[in-house]
Amino acid sequence: MKKWIKHHLKKRFLYLYIKERFSPAVQIEQRKLVLYYQEQQKKGVLPNLQDTGFRVFSQFEEDGKLLFLFSLLGMTHPTFVEFGSDDGVNSNSANLYFHFGWKGLFIDGNARAIERGRAFFKKRPHPHFIPPTFIHDRITSENINELISKGGLKDEIGLLSIDLDGNDYWVWKAINVISPQVVIIETQIGFGLNDLIAPYDPNYVFPGKHPLYHGASVVAMNKLAQQKGYRLVGANQRGFNLIFLRKDLLQNEVEEIPVEALFDHPACQVDEKAFDEIRDFPFVSE
Repeated sequence: MKKWIKHHLKKRFLYLYIKERFSPAVQIEQRKLVLYYQEQQKKGVLPNLQDTGFRVFSQFEEDGKLLFLFSLLGMTHPTFVEFGSDDGVNSNSANLYFHFGWKGLFIDGNARAIERGRAFFKKRPHPHFIPPTFIHDRITSENINELISKGGLKDEIGLLSIDLDGNDYWVWKAINVISPQVVIIETQIGFGLNDLIAPYDPNYVFPGKHPLYHGASVVAMNKLAQQKGYRLVGANQRGFNLIFLRKDLLQNEVEEIPVEALFDHPACQVDEKAFDEIRDFPFVSE
């Protein structure tokens, strides 16, 4: 009986949590926040991006930080591409879709996750919103541009979100069919300030040779961002979801931050200690 009660309460809590995320009050408060940021933008007294985080659908506090940036950008290109997001529910794009009417594309290599995502978004349709497109496919540097084009997106978009637990660096490097205003990409904070990239492997499946042996360091990812025309403006509190803003945007409103600023969270020290296990593995730098 106790086990049944515990299971029932867990399901009830999850139901209420999911339902709360769609509450009109959540949408109203966020829209009020957009107006507040825009008013502060006119006055030239904006808060620091790192102080604007909160979570509605995102894994950590990325929803708030992205809302801050897109409030200042005016949501001029309300479209997203997100891959490696599983079913797209606990993603960096879902909040923008459900509360601001964005449209976009989810890509993932997990067929069951894609089906869950389609079912979840279909169950909660909006009469004025275009449902997101879901594509099931294995993502590589060789096919990513084709997949994005297949999803109907090209040129300037609002958000590109990358979380592959693998070839994140190499896939972003290959993308050329879209020009996102903002890019958020998972990065290996545990690699410290070393300029390191795990070699590209189109057949990589997590956890691979070692669960930490993939991706790129923040130094390497920042170098790639600079080459692609982006600047580092923030990250989640734990420092591994880096947020890049295209260099031609908000130059006077949002400051670029150094990569050293990402290592304040205590968890970074734990991650760096774990790096000792793979320190002698082969890496590349560019």
